[in-house]
Amino acid sequence: MAADTPTIIATSIGFASRGRDRFDWDAGPIFDLAADLSGATGTPKVCYVGTATGDDAALITGVYSALSSRFRPSHLELFSMPNVDDVLGHMLDMDVIWVGGGSVANLLALWRLHGWDEHFRKAWEAGVVLGGVSAGSLCWHLGGTTDSFGPDLRPVTNGLGFLPYSNGVHYNSEAQRRPLYHQLIEDGTLAPGTATDDGVGLVFQGTDLVEAVADRPDCFAYSVERGEDGKAVETVIEPRRLDL
Repeated sequence: MAADTPTIIATSIGFASRGRDRFDWDAGPIFDLAADLSGATGTPKVCYVGTATGDDAALITGVYSALSSRFRPSHLELFSMPNVDDVLGHMLDMDVIWVGGGSVANLLALWRLHGWDEHFRKAWEAGVVLGGVSAGSLCWHLGGTTDSFGPDLRPVTNGLGFLPYSNGVHYNSEAQRRPLYHQLIEDGTLAPGTATDDGVGLVFQGTDLVEAVADRPDCFAYSVERGEDGKAVETVIEPRRLDL
């Protein structure tokens, strides 16, 4: 099965800690939502892509542990070489592809070098649900704010552009995020777009935002555009709370 419409879930939602060690995680309800939207039958197939953290083996192990109770996990890696012969075929066989956080600048450069940008587009158009957190949210958009270049945030403007908007992540947890996002929309560096507090995700079908969702209370999504006076105008989007 495949999603009825090309679908992207762009989030500031990571795996939930179970607390026994740094990589002891649980897959939260955002993954169940992604699987439902994919139209998966049987046990949903979820592929993790960790390019943004250099395909860190410990992270990949944690992801398998988090997903294995409810999903059929797999992963795709580029370091030091692709781990499957037919990357596009593997993507097209998935119900959900989830991209982890890290350096969105490095992720975009490597995906383009290896042709994965086109692979992801074909998977999306075929009904594989694309999702991710942080870098895995920014990458599907035109651009956003990133710490890929150092602790002082800078814009990234060469996203894949499947979604023709900008994106802001970690909006309520990192002090530089909101003011820089506003500034970059005001000066035209970034297109208007949407931002997410930690715990919030945006569901796009085609290129239309259909809803915001949250896995915790007291967090929101935001629409940000440039007003007639040139100043950023921010509108709160109330998310639907996902069942835990």
